[in-house]
Parts: sequence; structure tokens; C-alpha cells
Amino acid sequence: MFEIRIGTILPAENAVEMMPALAPLQFEGYELTCGAYFRTADIGEYAARVAEAAEGLPISSLGCYGNTLADGGVRSDIERLIDNAWRFDCGIVSVFAGALPGVSVPDSIPAFKKTFSELCARAEDHGVSLAIEGCPMGTNWRAGGGQNIAFCPDAWAMVFDAVPDDCLGLEWEPCHALMQLMDPVAQLRKWAPKVKHVHGKDGTVAWDVIRAHGIACGQPYGWNRTPGFGDTNWNDICTILLMNGYTGFIDIEGYHDPVHYDTGEWSAQLRAVNYLKDCRGGREYVDCPVYRGYQPPKGR
Repeated sequence: MFEIRIGTILPAENAVEMMPALAPLQFEGYELTCGAYFRTADIGEYAARVAEAAEGLPISSLGCYGNTLADGGVRSDIERLIDNAWRFDCGIVSVFAGALPGVSVPDSIPAFKKTFSELCARAEDHGVSLAIEGCPMGTNWRAGGGQNIAFCPDAWAMVFDAVPDDCLGLEWEPCHALMQLMDPVAQLRKWAPKVKHVHGKDGTVAWDVIRAHGIACGQPYGWNRTPGFGDTNWNDICTILLMNGYTGFIDIEGYHDPVHYDTGEWSAQLRAVNYLKDCRGGREYVDCPVYRGYQPPKGR
């Protein structure tokens, strides 16, 4: 079996209806973005319907992307997912770190430590990892606001120093690095040991626009992209992940591409799933004969 599997992200409220239609695309699992869905829906009944619709494919992550620090409702949603992840045979709950209005990233760390120490204790009790997505979500380093203080490596160093629990890590993707004009390959090479889950979303940076206009005058200079259409060589991404022992999912985060969307969404995702499978080592796993070459078997 491949160490890296390729899936896609589905909204919880539509996933049961979408899964049968997506079966021909040969995804290997799904992340479910849940938000506040289970404030009204019965999570036990829903998990049973998902298991039937998924036809044996795993649920890689349960996502709840809101302001974890400022919104008690979001924290309750996350706690509910932690408590019920077992129903989906899922070991990852994906979140934002949260943010506080008018409070800088460094000054938000005490609140982060309190909130996430409690969430991590709960997660460890249930055998679940928490993966923080690195999307800025409007958060400013000095002024705070938005929804996510953990949007860049300087902030990651602070949050993981404040809460060093093994169950806390990153939900990483190259797009967020590119949109902040960082090198995603160099970033991943440093931070791969903290990666719990990967989103399959790339980016395109128009360096000609930046050279001509800068980044402050309102000219668009970067776009989110479906993998295979952006700037990143995912062979490099998969190699770094594998060299750091990553065994998990890359889940394609669709509905962001500026040209391959709407009626073209799933054609682009079909290309992306095949591209990412090629980058992880192949589309079909072939168990090799006894002679394996000069390397020792993996894990020894």
C-alpha cells in the first residue's frame, strides 16, 4: 500500500449524496468539512450514512474551520468532533488556531495556550490529532483579527512552543506559502515532522505583476490552484513528506481555481488525483519480488 493516499474534501451536508457520483474518479478517501453542521444533525446517524456511501473508503479528517479562540460555539463544535471521531474511524480533526480582535499574534499566545492545552488533552484522551491549517484568514501579525494566528512559520514556532503536545501539528499545503511569497519546498523541508494532514491546493504567483506593480496597489498577483495547474512540483512535496515518514492523505481542496471551476471542477480534480498519485509513486501499487535492490526494506 502507498504511504500517501489521495482524497478530496467534501462538505458534510452534501457528502453522502456526492460520494457515489465521485466513485469513478478513484479518490482513496475523503475529508469532511463539518463546521456547525452537527449542532442540528445527529452525528451518530450521519456517520452510519457516510460509512455506507463511502463504500469502504476512509475518512481522513473531520474539519471545523472557525475562530477557535474567540467563538465558544466553534470550540464546542471541535470538541464534538474529537469526541465522535471514532464513529468515522478517523484520527484527525482539522482546525484554525483562532485569533483575537485587536490582539497581535505574539500577544495571543497565552489565550492559544489555554484553549489548545485543553483541546489537546481531550484529543489525546480520544486518540485524535489536531491539525492546524496555515491559512491567514485575514489575521494581521500586529493587529490580530481574522481567524487564524498560525498562518506562518514564525507563528508556528510560537504555538508549538506554547503547546508542545505530540497530538498537535500542521495541516499543510503549498498554496498558503506561495500566497505569502514564501518557498513551499523549503518550508516543508523544515516543518514536515509537524505535518499531520495535507491539503491538495497549489498556487500561481505572477512575478511579472509583482515586479511591475508591487503587492500593495490592488493588482492581483496570486491565485489558488488545483494541483497540477500551479507553480509547485508535487514530486518534491511527496518526496519530502515520504522522507520524513508521513503516512496519511493529500486531500484535494477544490473550488478555488480561477479557471478550472464550476462545470470544469471535477474534470480538473480528476487530472489532479491522477497527477498526485503519480507524484506519490504511482497510480496502482505493485508488490515487488523478493529482490529489492541495494536499499534495506523500509522500516528497518
